[in-house]
Amino acid sequence: MDHFVSERQSEILAQLRAKGRVSAHELAQTFDVSEDTVRRDLREMAARGECERVYGGALLSAGQTVPLRVRIADEPDRKAVLGRTVAGLLAEGSAVFFDAGSTNLAIARNLPEGLRLTAITNTPAIAAELAGRAGIELVMIGGKVDPAVGAAIDATAIRQLEAIRPDLCILGACGLTLDEGLAADVFEDAAFKRLASTASKRSLAAITSDKLGLRAAFHVHDLAAPLSLVVEADADAAVVQQLGRQGVEVHRCASAGTINDKRPTRGNTP
Repeated sequence: MDHFVSERQSEILAQLRAKGRVSAHELAQTFDVSEDTVRRDLREMAARGECERVYGGALLSAGQTVPLRVRIADEPDRKAVLGRTVAGLLAEGSAVFFDAGSTNLAIARNLPEGLRLTAITNTPAIAAELAGRAGIELVMIGGKVDPAVGAAIDATAIRQLEAIRPDLCILGACGLTLDEGLAADVFEDAAFKRLASTASKRSLAAITSDKLGLRAAFHVHDLAAPLSLVVEADADAAVVQQLGRQGVEVHRCASAGTINDKRPTRGNTP
């Protein structure tokens, strides 16, 4: 019996790492057991720090992150709208650091043809997207690629980053709260993001609405200038207003399929 429990919990953990969250109801159907049995599994896994219990299921524990290859396939249309909006804000001839993130990959994919940029990234998927693009001078930061983050964030990458001074850092983030700012799930990733932001003249983050109010374990950036944000059309109006009061310029996407609708609240243009 213990053997079967262990196998089931290992499979649940694999689903958590692949998807970021699981449903007790769906797991009960998958394993042909009762929801009470699944909830017991999740309690035991939470006690070991493998997940965080939430109503109806569980989330991947803080300090872990859903692999980039999985996140790329999640809500691609929404991220494309954010990507087009951010692409419309980039200055011709500027040096831009593209941090790891599925939304940042969408930004790279939606850069207008012929835009002249020096694009710097530690993310192979973004580098592959930009390699050979007309007008793009690509600088790849190397090192050991973290399989979950999908980017090089080790000591080698840090040494290379220290020699670069971008005009703009496009940050990826796992969550944003008004009191704690931008945050990430993985300690080393958050540290790399902070260094990239500090090295840059300005920082910008494109945030899907599900990340507004979502806490992550490790601090990345305060909600203050020179940070700018791009949010979705359905972003909470009260949150956007408060961000403006804190000196953050906010650009809201008009709607899905709209290329760009910049609505700066306050602050510096990226």
